[in-house]
Amino acid sequence: MCLTRYVVIQRLSIFVAILFVISNLTIAQDEAALAKAAQNPLASMISLPFQNNTSFGLGSYDRTQNVLNIQPVYPFAGKKWNIITRTILPVISQPDITQDTGGTTGLGDITLTAWLSPAKASNMTWGIGSVVMLPTSTDDALGAGRWGIGPSVVALVMPGKWVVGGLISNIWSVGGGSEKQDVNQLLFQYFINYNLPAGWYLASAPVIAANWKAPEGQKWVVPFGIGVGKIHRFGKQPVNMSAHVYFNAVKPDIGPDWTLRLQLQLMFPKK
Repeated sequence: MCLTRYVVIQRLSIFVAILFVISNLTIAQDEAALAKAAQNPLASMISLPFQNNTSFGLGSYDRTQNVLNIQPVYPFAGKKWNIITRTILPVISQPDITQDTGGTTGLGDITLTAWLSPAKASNMTWGIGSVVMLPTSTDDALGAGRWGIGPSVVALVMPGKWVVGGLISNIWSVGGGSEKQDVNQLLFQYFINYNLPAGWYLASAPVIAANWKAPEGQKWVVPFGIGVGKIHRFGKQPVNMSAHVYFNAVKPDIGPDWTLRLQLQLMFPKK
């Protein structure tokens, strides 16, 4: 009888250990899938990123600017095509770069981007659409004060542990106050992500910008840098958290030297 009990307890222990290993493997696989989804701008998943960008060294007084981008992403899934929408609401703390004190804080110009993307999975994921800029800035120093519109294209591949791609758009002003300066701005973001075990990943996703209306030698901002992130779970809620540092190799004379980007992204995957 004692031997039988010992065998039962031993087998039960082995069974529980196997369940524990399987559970951990499943969680690891889920976190890896969530990490890739978080890095894919065209993922058919609702998410709410809060991206905070603090830029240092603006102007001759080395001022600091802070931009909190609230970026809800909402997909409309179809049988053949998906429409992925991303809205960016920037809350800006803009210093007065002509002196060592003063500045203003408020809402910048809101941008809304919508991409049409094939619903069927393939080796390359791509989307084409348009971006609209709304003149919502609460102060002249926080935005262009013009309506704007332009094309936007994004494409990426996800071989193995990698997620590699790019996003490009250009906005031209089409309306608004005639006293405001015309807008002609390019944005290009490439992203290179390498996924590690347990939901960790390395990433580089700098935002390269060009203001075509600026004088020669003052048009471009070209940063380089790297970041690290991880998928966390707070209860059942998956959250993507990351930190990045980018140094501006090319910038206008009054542009910042470097930027610290911190992001927290609430994710709502389909069940």
